[in-house]
Amino acid sequence: MSQHEHSGSLSGLSEAEAKEFNKFFIASFTGFTLVAIVAHFLAWNWRPWG
Repeated sequence: MSQHEHSGSLSGLSEAEAKEFNKFFIASFTGFTLVAIVAHFLAWNWRPWG
């Protein structure tokens, strides 16, 4: 029996590891989204489209 069969998780992470990964993933995604919003705002002020 391999380790992945009894963990109950497709990723093989424990629940604590998955929560930690999710915390960093959400923080990174939020940061990326904020940078993208600022970049679009600055581009719009430089050369409006539409």
